[in-house]
Amino acid sequence: MKWRRRQGNATWVDEGVVGAGEMTPAGDVGGWSMTSGAAANRAALVRWAVWGVIVAGPLLGVAALFSAASAAGAPGRSSTVQAAPSADPSGTGPAGFAELYVSAYLSAGQGDQSSLAVFWPGAAQAQFDGEPGARQVTQVAAVRTVPAGGGLWSVTVAAQVIEPDAPATSTPAPGSSGGGGDGGQGPGLRYFQVAVAAAGADATGPWAYSALSAPAEVAAPEAAAAPRLVYGPSQPAAPQDARAQTVQQFLTAYLTGSDGGALDRFLSPGARMVPVAPAPYTSVDVEDIAAAGDDTGAGADPAAVPSSGAQQQVLVTVRATDRDGTHVPLAYAFTLTARAGRWEITSLDPGPLPAQQTGAPALTTTGPDEPSGTPTAR
Repeated sequence: MKWRRRQGNATWVDEGVVGAGEMTPAGDVGGWSMTSGAAANRAALVRWAVWGVIVAGPLLGVAALFSAASAAGAPGRSSTVQAAPSADPSGTGPAGFAELYVSAYLSAGQGDQSSLAVFWPGAAQAQFDGEPGARQVTQVAAVRTVPAGGGLWSVTVAAQVIEPDAPATSTPAPGSSGGGGDGGQGPGLRYFQVAVAAAGADATGPWAYSALSAPAEVAAPEAAAAPRLVYGPSQPAAPQDARAQTVQQFLTAYLTGSDGGALDRFLSPGARMVPVAPAPYTSVDVEDIAAAGDDTGAGADPAAVPSSGAQQQVLVTVRATDRDGTHVPLAYAFTLTARAGRWEITSLDPGPLPAQQTGAPALTTTGPDEPSGTPTAR
């Protein structure tokens, strides 16, 4: 549609509509006017726009629904940064800090306040007597770490202490009835409780610690009752005991390096172990052996070897001799598997096995290539 404007009495001619007449307003001079064809075209555009809105409405609603579902399923981004935990969940950091603090505290003497202030800010006002280092701390270890909330920890530290002019211990060791000596002869075992504050945490844990006060000396923890083990009574290892023979040969190579420390000939298929290096002992003798499930100690003939695939857990006590001729008692827990008429080492177990509630069988039948336990990886 093309509009043309004339001066004077405005005459508009619709040149885009065939058969449209001229429209001549009588009293208007200038201005704008529209022909009937233009009005029809505008009405058509309006109708199409309305229909477009009607059709697009449901589509926009479905799109909005899917957008909301996606936003709900995906993790939202918040402008608020969450603070990192204010305490190490494992307690490793506070425990290590407490160990260092107790060691420095027990060794401190007159004039050591500034060095202790690194651990405990209140040390500047504390009074210390005696010569620095007169009390010797040979070893410290955190034995109990308890979270107290709000970034606070209670850590109990055991310390081996040698006093210069006093009995070696003021707190008996677990299971003992008295001190460890007189007149500073040998270290005495003492226990100290430390309150530690952990702060300045980032994504990897806290990196700032501070002791809230001087340590508190406390009583030794009670000795825990040992659980019942899966093994029967320990018996002297008989020379004809096929199990003891295998263990003897294996430990001799394992601990003394004999035959170049070759172990494969004593191991079950699939088991892998390496000898201790450098070899700490010159000889090894198996003294006692206890078998799983043998509650009386009078089990089957120890010289007999069951059919291939049978397994047995044993606990052996050995006497190792070091290079100075000193005898050292050692204990090893093994899982043995019978194969081709002899016992083989399937695994060196993590430790003596506790008894199961239903009891443990002396022998179990599994495939010879299915080792029990976890062999040591090479």
